Amino acid sequence: MDVYTLIIIFSGLSFILYGINSFVSAKMISEYNRWGLENKRKLIGGVQLICGLGIITGLKFSFVLIPSSLILVIMMVVAVYVRIKINDNISEILPALAYLLLGLLILQSSL
Repeated sequence: MDVYTLIIIFSGLSFILYGINSFVSAKMISEYNRWGLENKRKLIGGVQLICGLGIITGLKFSFVLIPSSLILVIMMVVAVYVRIKINDNISEILPALAYLLLGLLILQSSL
């Protein structure tokens, strides 16, 4: 298995877990409140879950990989913006930046 495939699997599984946790984790629910996105939590979690599945599905069906990774890249740009806006420290911003970079790598490689 090559590094690119591992990145896709890691990223896809991460977003699937983030999506699920958006619905069931008390910590994630409180984070959405802290971010000021409590009324968009289910929508964001659902999109993360669907796109995470889409990224993994994209290993077999490449036409799914581009839109899934593009949506997640956009979401991570917004996540970085929100974290900067609410004055999170750099250690809280770095995971979103890392997922943004992974998403950009996946998107660029899938074009």
